[in-house]
Amino acid sequence: MRVVFGSDHAGFALKQHLVALAEADGFEVTDLGTNSSESVDYPDLGALVGRAVSNGEADRGVLICGSGNGIAIAANKINGVRCAVAHDATSARLAVEHNDANICSFGARFIGEQTAEDAMRAFLTASFAGGRHAARVAKITELESN
Repeated sequence: MRVVFGSDHAGFALKQHLVALAEADGFEVTDLGTNSSESVDYPDLGALVGRAVSNGEADRGVLICGSGNGIAIAANKINGVRCAVAHDATSARLAVEHNDANICSFGARFIGEQTAEDAMRAFLTASFAGGRHAARVAKITELESN
């Protein structure tokens, strides 16, 4: 699986940790930045990762900012992106199983390193359940054209 990562300055340290973990777990990783704790604008990184997933350059994406919210909102502006803010392994897994999320966002100021590890692994190994959830995801996709 090809996974693309991005973060703002607040998420930089956690992103570095999760990138190394994903590589160790055997995922094909692309890190789109940021590359330091120097201040950057989270919408830029959210859009970069969102476009990479939407364009098929990556299968899934992982985003990190201070709260996880701003960068997720930015990514969700890109057609084809379903980015969910996850707080733990269960919310990350269900985002994929029920919502077919293709990007997961974490708040570095609110989630600990071990919880982020567990959540990322749950997100990257989960599969969309389909069934009754497929019609709901289709309704979400229809919203992109309105």
